[in-house]
Amino acid sequence: MHVFSMAGYTSGMKERRSAYDVTNQVNVTDVETVCNEVCLLFSGLYPKSSLRSIKEAFQIASNLFRGSYPGYRPCDTPYHDLQHTLDVTLAMARLLYGHEVSAGSGSKLGINMVRLGIVVALFHDSGYVRRLGDRRHKNGAVYTNRHVSRGGRFLATILPAIGMAEMVPVARRLIHFTGYEIAVPSIRLHAPNSRTLGKLLGSADLMAQMSDRCYLEKCRDRLYPEFVAAGMAGEGMGDRSFHSPEELIFRSPQFFRHILDDRLDQVMDGVHSYAKLFFLPQKNYYQEALERNYDYLNRVVEKRDLTLLRRVPPWTLVANPDSVLPAR
Repeated sequence: MHVFSMAGYTSGMKERRSAYDVTNQVNVTDVETVCNEVCLLFSGLYPKSSLRSIKEAFQIASNLFRGSYPGYRPCDTPYHDLQHTLDVTLAMARLLYGHEVSAGSGSKLGINMVRLGIVVALFHDSGYVRRLGDRRHKNGAVYTNRHVSRGGRFLATILPAIGMAEMVPVARRLIHFTGYEIAVPSIRLHAPNSRTLGKLLGSADLMAQMSDRCYLEKCRDRLYPEFVAAGMAGEGMGDRSFHSPEELIFRSPQFFRHILDDRLDQVMDGVHSYAKLFFLPQKNYYQEALERNYDYLNRVVEKRDLTLLRRVPPWTLVANPDSVLPAR
């Protein structure tokens, strides 16, 4: 039986705001707001449990992305930014909630794994953040191909600080469900509940970014320049790469379908469906937003007109937009 009320997620809302989640109720650029929402979900599952580790993790994540965590520069990747991190963490908490309230007693993840899933979601892209002493690289996007492993190492430093030291080995493997450094079947997690947690995490990452109201604009204006900085796109690259922001968008329908049909449904075993269980008896807001973005993407591609992408995403980086990844 559900113990969390969905009464606040009302239908018939105004047009979704760019800084808000799929329900148009939660500002996913605001750390305190998302922290409160996630803590509410966690307390709904475990009413008598401490929220200390989760709250401390949110504070560390806020400091890290904003440049006040010792030894690190502010986040400078405009696509993989604080909004994305908070959006993914909120989606993860909802998937975890949907799983736990619907799973049989022998299939539940349990309090320690649920807490770990929330914390790993918060730091799944921490590997993009540069250290203060990093003078070789001009932007964290250079770490695209190895940011997951770097994020795992960062988790190993902060988990003991929030009372979760015993979770370090599992966390360093779980984070790989959000990337491509290791194929999902090859990630060494043998306990069934650990693999389920990883698939929930990987699904939350994809669901949140692809249901973002400004997902298409972010791909064109933010993700493509990150790919260029990482040496994965740009003029003169091979046929398997993207040579312009326009090409990235025009080739995106195939990628979108691959994510929906293969990555989410097959590789991640369709665990994204726990969002539907969370939102019951209302609609699955994530699925609706995903389909809306996909339909609009196809319209843009059919017309070959990128001027149809005119939404303005929030800017969460400390740096001025003109000083971050200027090549569009």
